[in-house]
Amino acid sequence: MTTQLPGMTPGPAEKMFAADEASRRLGIELLQYGEGTAVLRMSVTPAMVNGHRIAHGGYLFLLADTAFACACNSHGPVTVAAAADIDFVAPAHEGDVLVATARERTRFGRSGIYDVSVLRGDEVIAEFRGRSRTLRSTQHEEPQ
Repeated sequence: MTTQLPGMTPGPAEKMFAADEASRRLGIELLQYGEGTAVLRMSVTPAMVNGHRIAHGGYLFLLADTAFACACNSHGPVTVAAAADIDFVAPAHEGDVLVATARERTRFGRSGIYDVSVLRGDEVIAEFRGRSRTLRSTQHEEPQ
């Protein structure tokens, strides 16, 4: 994996993440990225817990989905989610620091399959699988 070094031109994943207000406003950080991979981190805040005092699944999905987006956009063309699902394995709690690691499983034509593991330390919190679709260049411009 690579990380952005000072003075280097940002790659496609970094450009896309820089334009992702939703994820950045939740404190999600892009730690590493490379061809078909990405590692992101998020701390569970008091605003992210539900009535059971555990992290709302929507926030876990958002973290995994953002890692997926960074990994599938690492190749350059604008790529979006075609479908995704998540399995919640263990609860996360306020104050937990979660790390999502996305890995490309395969790409074929304009489609791809990516797996994302969300962990608290060494403990798996959720497993996510995303299916991507690269847009035709006339459909959408790359984020500025």
